[in-house]
Amino acid sequence: MSRIEKALERAAQKRAAEGATPQVPSPPAMTPAATASSAVLSDYAAFEQVPHPAVANPCLVTATDPNSPISEQYRKLKSLLIKMTRSEQSRNSLLVTSTVGGEGKTITALNLAITLAQEYDHTVLLIEADLRRPTIMNYLGLHASVGLADCVLDGVDVGEALVKTGIGKLSVLPAGRAVKDPVEVFSSARMAKLLQEVKTRYSDRFVILDSTPLLPFAEGQILAHLVDSVIFVARQEYTPFDKLKDALASLKSANLLGVVCNDIDGGITGTGYYGYYGYYKYPRKSA
Repeated sequence: MSRIEKALERAAQKRAAEGATPQVPSPPAMTPAATASSAVLSDYAAFEQVPHPAVANPCLVTATDPNSPISEQYRKLKSLLIKMTRSEQSRNSLLVTSTVGGEGKTITALNLAITLAQEYDHTVLLIEADLRRPTIMNYLGLHASVGLADCVLDGVDVGEALVKTGIGKLSVLPAGRAVKDPVEVFSSARMAKLLQEVKTRYSDRFVILDSTPLLPFAEGQILAHLVDSVIFVARQEYTPFDKLKDALASLKSANLLGVVCNDIDGGITGTGYYGYYGYYKYPRKSA
């Protein structure tokens, strides 16, 4: 049994034990989705009060250059995502992961979140769930004192940890304080309960999680079974094919929506631009 398989087994055993005899306090109650209409309106107003930040990172192309061809590819990805999730209720949580580091999963998660948040009809919560190497707040040029780890381990109210970015209706739940064992955080019953609550609080909200890569660490596989669906990012001429197959095989029991092929030569897409993002539908698992 591999190291990751052992970690997953321990995580499952721990969740089962915590579910039987909870040892941590319950997180603060949140407004049920069915009664959240007025809260949605007030939340929209709150977003409008946050000034748009001076986004300088060129990787966040959907914020810095929304009319560029690459931004258009992200809008196509967004449209596919909305189409694939619209017909089913409560399918608003999404994990973005990859085989190994350096394939562009965080950049994909950020640009997809920004594109969704720029639409009138959607609020977006982007969760910095890569506790080993959190970079989302750095990309946005933002800072926070508390975050996900503090909410799960210390019972901090999620509402106190959210950071409104000023980019459309996009909020970020930062990673929070450093932890020695992220697997313990994500395998806890409290993490599952927190995620369920942020998913159901607002019916119009997309929840996007940026996790660690699948092969080196166990967190991505744990989170893949806590969310509604998964988008997998692979970088052209970077990801070894055998590793790619191993990573995809590890998602066989998750709801894999598709694979985003990153850093594609423009000749493949016929666009004439290098660095386009292409999207290729992957067969969904059977119900």
